[in-house]
Amino acid sequence: MFRGLYQKKLTRRFCIQALLVLSIFIYGISQVNGASRLKDIADFEGIRDNLLVGYGLVVGLNNTGDTLANGHFTKQSLLAMLERLGVKPTEAGLTSKNVAAVMVTASLPGFTRQGSRIDVVISALGDSKNLLGGTLLVTPLLGADGEVYAVAQGQVAVGGFSAGGAAETVTKGVPTSGRIANGGIVEKEIGFELSALNKVRITLRNPDFTTSRRLSQAVNAFLGTNAATPTDPGTVDLRIPRGYEENVVGLLTDIEQLRIQPDQIARIVIDEQSGTIVMGENVKISTVAIAQGSLTIRVTEGAEVSQPGPFAQAGETQRVAQTDAQVDEGADKKFAVVERGVTLQDLVNGLNALGIGPRDLITILQAIKTAGALQAEIVVM
Repeated sequence: MFRGLYQKKLTRRFCIQALLVLSIFIYGISQVNGASRLKDIADFEGIRDNLLVGYGLVVGLNNTGDTLANGHFTKQSLLAMLERLGVKPTEAGLTSKNVAAVMVTASLPGFTRQGSRIDVVISALGDSKNLLGGTLLVTPLLGADGEVYAVAQGQVAVGGFSAGGAAETVTKGVPTSGRIANGGIVEKEIGFELSALNKVRITLRNPDFTTSRRLSQAVNAFLGTNAATPTDPGTVDLRIPRGYEENVVGLLTDIEQLRIQPDQIARIVIDEQSGTIVMGENVKISTVAIAQGSLTIRVTEGAEVSQPGPFAQAGETQRVAQTDAQVDEGADKKFAVVERGVTLQDLVNGLNALGIGPRDLITILQAIKTAGALQAEIVVM
């Protein structure tokens, strides 16, 4: 008898432990599924793009280029280019509309080596109507330090077009902007040696104290040492641990796949121009009563013709004005109560129950914030 009771206790204890382990396993899976990779929420020091810009000329246009009589900088650039090529034209002879002054922009990725090719974007600077069929001449691309890092040249690919006559014009897209795939050749590299670092700085794209601490804890748990230290809400300093001194690339490759659950503050973003509202999942609201209504006065003007009856001895036909005035005081709008601590879905459902549009919702959210019942930050774009 005692042996049977003992076995029942063991069986019950085993079931409890199994359920506990299963719940922890399910919770861990849910946490992993809701987490993001480190590489998706943070950037590594030195691994970045560099912006380039240049000024050039596009030739070969079909009479859609700049008007040289009005575009003084285009004429000066054309004269200077021809003089460098040994041609000495006169200003009176420059009447072509097949040339356009353009700005050339590009992005130089980090660790791009000399001789590599990059894409460039061409944008008209003068009064050119269309860059279709044009060719960009050799254009140096400068960085923020004024040094030339790439040179661009090639056939401009334009996605839009413009056509028309004297009475009508059809335009699709932006014909004054184009692109040259692999049109830039890198001439100078950005000096940065990743392997020589003894510390790597990790920068969060959305700074947050909790997220930076979780990131450092995940990295330290993976490496088995306290190599990562959060210094502020947006920065985590990672010291190169033992075994990775000559393999910084391997270290970053190993940790960028770590799963981290990012945290965020309660925030509501409002774009008043388009009426767009975006709410975070942590937005909470205290108990508050909301009523939304408006006074609408509608006045309609009409006209009616009044004329004498049949066989009348006197009278004449007259035009009589008629006015119809209607007043809507929003009497059908009632108070709606939103309970304390509701979820985002409950908040949206409660506000939608009032039958209001996005622009009225913006005003209501701002009023709730002013009343102190909204626990969230409102950002107006």
